[in-house]
Amino acid sequence: MSQENKYELVVSIVNSGFSENVMAAARAAGAKGGSIIRGRGSANPEAEEFFNISIQPDKEVVICLVPVGIKDEVMKSVYKNCGLSTEGSGIVFSLPVSRTTLE
Repeated sequence: MSQENKYELVVSIVNSGFSENVMAAARAAGAKGGSIIRGRGSANPEAEEFFNISIQPDKEVVICLVPVGIKDEVMKSVYKNCGLSTEGSGIVFSLPVSRTTLE
């Protein structure tokens, strides 16, 4: 049975110390909140050369469950404020959510 997804999970991975910037940008685009997970990157020197950036090992992962209708705006806002060309050196992607306890 095929259902249209109502929500997307927006995942942002940024340098340590930039998760509040991510949340501010996400909220500005309509997100209500999110969760922050501390992490550590494991990129190799080839990845740094490929992306032409210096990769800081300490990371923060910010996850926000958002309605499908605002997902693109949330992603654009986060990337504009915390993307690879900023000090946060972040990436952002989304994953479809097939079901939640909200339904």
